[in-house]
Amino acid sequence: MGVATYQEEEKMKMAVKMLACKENLQQMCHLRMVGEPLPSENLIAELIGLCRSLLFPGFFGGADVNGYNIEYTIGIQCERLKWLLENQILAGSLVGKTNVSTEDEKSIKEEAKHIAIDFIQRLPELRRVLHTDVEAIYKGDPAASSTAEVIYCYPCIKAIINYRIAHELLLAGVPVIPRMITESAHSETGIDIHPGATIGEYFAIDHGTGVVIGETAIIGRNVKLYQGVTLGARSFPTDENDNLIKGIPRHPIIGDNVVIYSNATILGRVTIGSGAVVGGNIWVTTDVAPGEKLVQAKSKQHTKIDKDE
Repeated sequence: MGVATYQEEEKMKMAVKMLACKENLQQMCHLRMVGEPLPSENLIAELIGLCRSLLFPGFFGGADVNGYNIEYTIGIQCERLKWLLENQILAGSLVGKTNVSTEDEKSIKEEAKHIAIDFIQRLPELRRVLHTDVEAIYKGDPAASSTAEVIYCYPCIKAIINYRIAHELLLAGVPVIPRMITESAHSETGIDIHPGATIGEYFAIDHGTGVVIGETAIIGRNVKLYQGVTLGARSFPTDENDNLIKGIPRHPIIGDNVVIYSNATILGRVTIGSGAVVGGNIWVTTDVAPGEKLVQAKSKQHTKIDKDE
């Protein structure tokens, strides 16, 4: 390595000074308080792994789980999960906050502890719901040889597990962390489910790559989506200052027993009635009646076909 010249050193000093100045940082840097935990991708990954192993023992996590040690193993895992949840819930709750007092932090820690315990108590019910998802995927795919194959091999199961974990935490009022959990599955599987979406039991995604489900989407029971399906927003209303209005219902409502085929795009707060079928490569911005089949005609126009045809 050559010796840096005086001019090079001055340029480096100037770059460092500019990078560190408050005007340059604006709001795109989180300057942590002393001792403040930060949301951690590594800890979130461990949290997800523990949840998966608790929900499907023997399929995820350690391979040495058996009938003799399962209660002990689950006990150890739950203790570790409790710590991870408390740590990351606290970290997510402190993001964006400034001048947090000792009393405020103590209160947030106590709330994080309660949320962690409540979440762990919800795991048996989450497992029951996830078992319905596995069953729906297995029964709906002739290529699936067993439920074990579905759990081991199908990316949709990993995405749905992450979604159901994240949704529970979001309902408990946890900020930031639920989105990190679903985005982890997005990176892992190519399936993008917002934790705010509401999804019923017996949910199946076939193949899955490119599926997008928006924040305010509502999906009923026994719904099946194929790859590339988008349940998105049609428009983004703004307030008097031209800022996006957030949190309003803007994604589709999907009834029970609906099938949506590959690359269908359904936008806006429209309703797809129970028992409807939406064909592939269709752009839908209006309601579809219960029992209707919406397919693409040869003229590339939408055609509605009676259920009995």
